Amino acid sequence: MGELDEPAGFLNVRGRRYRYPDGNEDVWDILEGGATVAIVAVTEDEQVVLARQYRPGPGRVLLELPGGKADGDEPVEVAAARELLEETGYEAATLEVVMRTFLSSYATHRRHAVLARGCRKVAEPRLDDAEFIETVLMPVGAFIRHVLSGQMTDTDAAFAGLAAAGYLRPTM
Repeated sequence: MGELDEPAGFLNVRGRRYRYPDGNEDVWDILEGGATVAIVAVTEDEQVVLARQYRPGPGRVLLELPGGKADGDEPVEVAAARELLEETGYEAATLEVVMRTFLSSYATHRRHAVLARGCRKVAEPRLDDAEFIETVLMPVGAFIRHVLSGQMTDTDAAFAGLAAAGYLRPTM
């Protein structure tokens, strides 16, 4: 496979001209896109529901949080419930948005970290044609070590979910 000159359409990069407080101007590349969700899904027996999938940025298979793009004006909680069910076949007893953040300092869209508690498998995953996902359950302690390993992309969302669930405690 190879590089393409045209965008795939999920994200757009635009140049924007800015004026600094001192009057100087500059142009920055800005990544534009809609809202996304990253779900820290925990079962009643404290297993974290993960998705082993190919990630195009790193160019390899990673063990990640389930998640994806909100459809249009879809509420974040609805998008999280839909993505969790579609990608893993799991449903949550409760969903809580625990963090809203910009994807990066060069992006307009927001990533929402969602804590899903009381998750249980209710169906088989319903994957899109371009998705190849294996559902993996991991004990919370092993998941914390996995997050710290740097082998996943949504570490900020993972830490937010773990903290909101009470698995991380300040040591100060």
